[in-house]
Formats: sequence, structure tokens, C-alpha cells
Amino acid sequence: MNGQAFGAIVFDPLIGWPVIGLLAAVAAAMLVLALWRRLSGGWMRGLAAVAILGALANPSLQEEDRATLSDIVIVVVDDSASQRISDRPAQTEAALQGVLSRLARMENTEARVVRVPDADGDAGSLVMTALAEALADVPRARVAGAVVISDGQIHDAALAPDLPAPLHLLLTGRSTDWDRRLIVKNAPAFAILGEEIILTLHVEDQGDVPDGVAGTADLSISIDGDTPMEFSVPVGQDLDLPVTLPHGGMNVLQFTVATEDGELTDRNNAAIVQINGVRDRLRVLLVSGEPHPGERVWRNLLKSDAAVDLVHFTILRPPEKQDGVPVTELSLIAFPTRELFVDKIDEFDLIIFDRYRRRGILPNSYLENVRDFARKGGAVLISSGPEFGSADSLWRSPLADILPITPSSRVIEQGFRPTLTDLGHKHPVTEGLDKLAPADGWGRWFRQLELQATGGQVVMEGIEGRPLLVLDRVGEGRVAMLASDHIWLWGRGYEGGGPQLELLRRLAHWMMKEPELEEETLTATAQGQEMTVVRRTLGDAPGDVTVTAPDGTETSLTLTETAPGRWQTTWQAPDMGLYRLVEGDQKAVIAIGPSAPREFVQTIASAGPLDAVLTATAGGALRLEDGVPDIRRVGIGRTAAGRGWIGITPRNAYITEDLRVQPLVPAWVFLLLALALAVGAWLIEGRRARAPQT
Repeated sequence: MNGQAFGAIVFDPLIGWPVIGLLAAVAAAMLVLALWRRLSGGWMRGLAAVAILGALANPSLQEEDRATLSDIVIVVVDDSASQRISDRPAQTEAALQGVLSRLARMENTEARVVRVPDADGDAGSLVMTALAEALADVPRARVAGAVVISDGQIHDAALAPDLPAPLHLLLTGRSTDWDRRLIVKNAPAFAILGEEIILTLHVEDQGDVPDGVAGTADLSISIDGDTPMEFSVPVGQDLDLPVTLPHGGMNVLQFTVATEDGELTDRNNAAIVQINGVRDRLRVLLVSGEPHPGERVWRNLLKSDAAVDLVHFTILRPPEKQDGVPVTELSLIAFPTRELFVDKIDEFDLIIFDRYRRRGILPNSYLENVRDFARKGGAVLISSGPEFGSADSLWRSPLADILPITPSSRVIEQGFRPTLTDLGHKHPVTEGLDKLAPADGWGRWFRQLELQATGGQVVMEGIEGRPLLVLDRVGEGRVAMLASDHIWLWGRGYEGGGPQLELLRRLAHWMMKEPELEEETLTATAQGQEMTVVRRTLGDAPGDVTVTAPDGTETSLTLTETAPGRWQTTWQAPDMGLYRLVEGDQKAVIAIGPSAPREFVQTIASAGPLDAVLTATAGGALRLEDGVPDIRRVGIGRTAAGRGWIGITPRNAYITEDLRVQPLVPAWVFLLLALALAVGAWLIEGRRARAPQT
């Protein structure tokens, strides 16, 4: 700051200005009257009035000691992702140093540098927000201009602050830049399994596309990171792509366009679509055998699920009733056994036998179809009672080929509390069910069929550790065996009950291959850029998870056991895009943010987003490929940009360090002068009055 002295005449009236104005008007009227009457001393009386008014106005000499303040130029540097492609980082740093060196050579001028990184999430380049925050920390009277070094792809231009000085844009990039990007115009959030959906893709070229670039692009499509399918698609046209999801749960589809020589970046050559595959209707066939208290358990469970299409047949004839009536004549409506177990069996997802015994209704050929149905991908569940150990047991049918148990004829009838096995604490069907138990534990059951497990997974056990619930995979399908018909006691709340609904719901969904209930899985979820990796396994501790980032770099993550069979960790993903995870034979993919972030939607440098702001402040946009412009001082309101130069407006700001005020003329001088003039006027007029008349 430089010190300077400034002086000025100020008025501190002894009475209000309106009164002085009134007195001045009266004095002026009297002066006019005197002149009209040709009074010789009128002009002196006017001067006397002026002297009196001057005394009332009290003129003073004000002296200030001022310290001048430097002009401030705010330099905003865009460090977002689009500024890191090609040679833009070098252009940016060279421009910054050039601007700072030019400002340093200008007298009484200083620079304030603000760097703007990528915004949180996918908000893009928030340059105007950063400029507004910088202005809030600087007195507006000192702001001589602002310079933005960027590619012009600014996503908050509408939030530009009210600038008191010119704003200039120094554009990185090259006029010959060009780029190709892939756009997914239409993609649903979920789709029905087995039904075709249409995705609309578009490949477009931006910028100065060189001659010889093909009008077609090589497009690859992969689902969940599998081997991609290759296609050749036109550039500049919408492409409708039919897709059928391969499995339920989240399906991650990645579309990639081959990179051409000379492109700015390949970050926008890929697009990721995550579509949740859901079943339209889960078709379940429930065959209930002899009547028992828990007969409606399965029906109530399945009917309460709006996504389940249930076909239920019940045999109401007790097995001990022997009246000689043929089985085919017992029903009011004929049991369509051939239609269900031959013609349309493949349309079902799950077949449940609830205390069913062979009674001649279903011949062995039909039960063979059920066995084959399971091996080809269907699900079969048997909820057994005493009949399973008898001569007409389903185990003595072709279904024995797929069941993981061997029954004895013994039925144990005594109270017991079901418990989870060590494996059951890990299995997704029964994991955590013990936490849902009442304070005194689950309620007791009173009947269990004695079984011996020959395979599968025993997840629950009963009396003396005997298998109670056994799960198994057969071919491409699944089977389950429940060795008791007393689960209904939990639903009735006997002795506190138990998690009947949750257990049966999980069991049914596991059998219908719901992805969230798979035993061996590797999954990843994201909250912002924080990734949570979960590995479920029934085996020993898994190894490290290898994560491959969008740029090909690999990171190894160590998992920590958070619950039996569940291993987990969290990791901050460094960038947006598609990440691939591998642990042993388990694979997963996850998209962090959009595959092509907002920064890469438009990659060609352009002043377009800031045109309105630059025009409003008389600023300009210059390309850095032509060199760093000179900086000049221009007057306020003048054009502040031209060929090879930009301008700033001097503000001449200062602070007052000292202030002195003293009367310009003492009041008594004014009064003496007024008195002298009045006396002079009286003498002149008196002398004229005494002069002889000729």
C-alpha cells in the first residue's frame, strides 16, 4: 500500500440546509427588488447576504491520508477430469504461470488462484460456484477481473456470480480435437426374465472429425463381464438392440465402442447399464396329502406372495379310511394329473409335496417326470410326516434318486427345540434365524422323522442331532427335505413360536434360485464411490479379492469375517466406471457412478456454456493454442478483450488512515465581512440621497 494525502472542501451547516435554502431565496428576492429599484448599494447588500449564508454553511477543509489498495484478479483453474486428457494439463499449467507472471509485472495488482477439482458424485465442473466463493472472500471494490483456465465444459454456468469486472476464459484443447462417444438413450431399471427388452444406443462423433474415419463402429456387448459379443454399428444413427436377461437379480451390461486413432479419450466409449431381472410370476404346484393341522401353512405362505401363481391340490381322504371306492371317483373335479405332471410340468418353478403318500393317483412315470424336472433346473420340496417312513413313502418312488437322505420307519414323537447346525449358521436360508428367537428360545416341535443324510447340506437338526432340514442341488435343480410336519406350531406362537414365515420364505426363494440366497457369492454395492464387497461362503476363509479398475489397475482387498459365512470389506473407489472383482472362481462386476461421467459427455473445448456470462462482463474467450494472451488495463465499461490480449479494470481502491477537518474561514470573518458590506451599502445609498438634484 502507498500513502497519499488528499484534500477537499466540505460543508457542515450550522442550521439545516432547507432553512439555508429558504434564506437564500429571500436574499435573492431582496436583491432582485433592489436592482429593480436601482438602489446603488444593492449589490453590496447581496454580497452581505452571501457572506451570512457562507457563515451558516460553515465550509471546512478536509484532509485525508489515504493508503491505496492493490487490484485483485481472481484466477480460477479447472482441474476436473476433462482437463486431464490429451495435453491439457501442460496447457493449463503454462497458462497459469503466464497469467501470474504478467500480473506480477503490473503495478498495484495481485492474483488470487483458486483450483477446482472434480465435484462430489457426478456434478461435473463447478467453476462458477468456486468463483462465487472466492468473490465472497474479496472486497468487490478491489476486484479488477477474473480469468478462468478451462476447456469451457462448465456445468454450473447458470450460477455465475454478479461480477464487478470482466471475466475471461482461456480455452485449453485444440481446434483440431475430435472424439467419439457412446450414448444409451433408453434402458429400463428392471426387466422380466425371459421377455425381450429394447435398448436404444447411439454412437456419435464430436469436433473436427478427420477425413477417413469410418462411418461405422465396432461395438462389443458383455453381460456380467462374460465374453463379449461383437457387432458393427453405424455412427450417427439410433440403434435398437433387443436384450433378454440371462438371470434374476442385477445384470450388468457393458457396451464398448472400439477406440479410433486420434480420439481425445476412450472414457466415453463405454456405457454401463444395470438392469434388475425379476420373474413375472413364480409358478408353484402344491400337492397336499392327508389332512393335518399344518396343512394350510404352505398355502397361506404362497398365497400371501403376489408374485406367486399357485396351483394347489389337496387330498382330503384319510389313509385309514377303507371303503372300497376307487380313487378316481373320490374327487368332485378330476385331478388333471397328466396335464400337470406330463404336459405342463416344465412351466412350474417349484413343486411341493406336503405329507403326500403314494395312493395310485400319481404313477411312477409321473414321479419320474418330477425327478427329471428337478435335474433340468426345477425345484422339489418335501415336507414329511409319519407317512414318509411307511411302505407308500415317496422315498420308495423314483424321487429317491434325487433325495439326499435315507429314512427309517421310525417316527420320534417327543418334544424338542430345532437348532441350527454349524453349516446352518452360514447358509443364507437359515443364517441369523437364531437371532429371531424369543428370550427362552424357539418353541418346541413334537414329531420328527428319523433320517440319515446321504448328501446335501444339513442346516437344521432336531432330536439328538438328527437331520431336520436338508438342502441339496441335483443337476441344474434343487431339492429340500423337511423331516417334520410340526412347523405350524411356530406359526401359532406355541411356547413363543419361531421364525416360521421367514424360514419358509427363504427356503422357497432359495429353491427358486433367488440370487440373494446363493451360498457361494461375491457381491459389491456402492454408496457414492465407497464400495462394499461381501463374500459369502460355506467353506473356509476366502482369499483376497482382486479389483480391476476402469483404467486396468489392480487392487487386492483383504476381507474380514463379520458373521458366520460372511466376509466383508469397504473400499474407496478412486474413479467412476466399471470395476471387476475376482476371488477364486467367484466373479462380480459393479458400476461406480455412470460409466462415462458428466465430465466426458462433451469433451471438445468450447466457450459455449459461458458465452452469456462473458458477454455480460465485456470479457472474452481466447484459445491457449495461440499462446498466453497479454493483459492490459482498460476503463470500466470498455471492451476488455481483443486479439491476443485481455483486459482488467483498475479499481483505485483505498483505505483512509487519517482524517483532519478545520474551518476554511473563521465564522467571525464572514460576520465582519457581512457587516462591512452592509455598512458600505448604507453609506452609498445615504450619500446618494443627500446629493443635490440638478
